[in-house]
Amino acid sequence: QVQLVESGGGLVQAGGSLRLSCAASGRTFGNYAMGWFRQAPGKEREFVASISRNGDITYYANSVKGRFTVSRDNAKNTVYLQMNSLKPEDTAVYYCAAGGRVYATSTTAYDYWGQGTQVTVSS
Repeated sequence: QVQLVESGGGLVQAGGSLRLSCAASGRTFGNYAMGWFRQAPGKEREFVASISRNGDITYYANSVKGRFTVSRDNAKNTVYLQMNSLKPEDTAVYYCAAGGRVYATSTTAYDYWGQGTQVTVSS
């Protein structure tokens, strides 16, 4: 089993940057592809980005491509989401998840979830 804890959310002005972190427990972190999802009020949870088990493959939603970068450090059991050029429409609770395939964009493809961290982008 994997436990995930996100951090790094906050309030930022449009055009700013944030870096989210997701720390995983357990010694099998490197066995899982990792994903980032987000959920805005009144909307369904949507895929943002994912990364393969060893970090050599990344995949992004079109809405964040070129602005967000996902990375991981298996030695630290941590996955990151660097978010640049933030827009008000990026406002949401951001979740990390473990277990899916790197190209999986459905929430059902992931087995473990963190509690989420709030990102608010003001205009």
